[in-house]
Amino acid sequence: MSETESYEIQGRTVTLPCVVRDAASGSALYMVSASEAQALVPDAFEVLEPAPGLTQMTLLMVDYRDNDLGDYNEVGVVFFVKPRGAGDEQAGTYIHQLPVDQSFTSEAGCKIWGFPKSVQEIDIDTTATSATCRLVMDGRHVFTLTVPRGGEDETPEAPSIGYTLIGGVPHRNEFTRGSRGEKTTPGAEGVSLELGDHPLAESLRKLGLPKDPVLSNWCEHMRGSFGPSTPL
Repeated sequence: MSETESYEIQGRTVTLPCVVRDAASGSALYMVSASEAQALVPDAFEVLEPAPGLTQMTLLMVDYRDNDLGDYNEVGVVFFVKPRGAGDEQAGTYIHQLPVDQSFTSEAGCKIWGFPKSVQEIDIDTTATSATCRLVMDGRHVFTLTVPRGGEDETPEAPSIGYTLIGGVPHRNEFTRGSRGEKTTPGAEGVSLELGDHPLAESLRKLGLPKDPVLSNWCEHMRGSFGPSTPL
């Protein structure tokens, strides 16, 4: 697949790389059961274990303001993995669930990269000091996450790796991310997590949530791009 690969989605053309010019994002990073996490990850990938029996999982909220795929909200349940049998130098992310609130980005994400997107109810509200995301899937509350807001850090755009399945075949996705107005807060300060009664909430309970996170992050202005997806 070339860098100029293009796709027709709902009568619109999407050309790669897909560029994110401005978005706000918040996240909380948790240490969770590696065995329970592996049960949610395809066999083609294995979760990383920075500590025996434990792996890292991120709950992510994103408010895309200016993006080739539109203006929309997104939530992610993300694990850190590598292709099964590969070395740690191939470590990347695997997204277990990626709800969005617009149909165009949902179809594009599924078709182009194999992202597990679905159209759901996502509300992201901010105050001067916090950001709160409430996710409702299929009419049932999944979770409400609050993280502290604010920050002045800036990072240059840097490459990262993500993994997905497309038609059952494992793929590698390369993307970049940079930031302005970013803050990382150690521990649970300013973070709260309420789980609902949706099956995804039950999966999070099996992972050991709610619990204190390792850290939280807020980025007022995120930018980046998503390149082509290539089979492993």
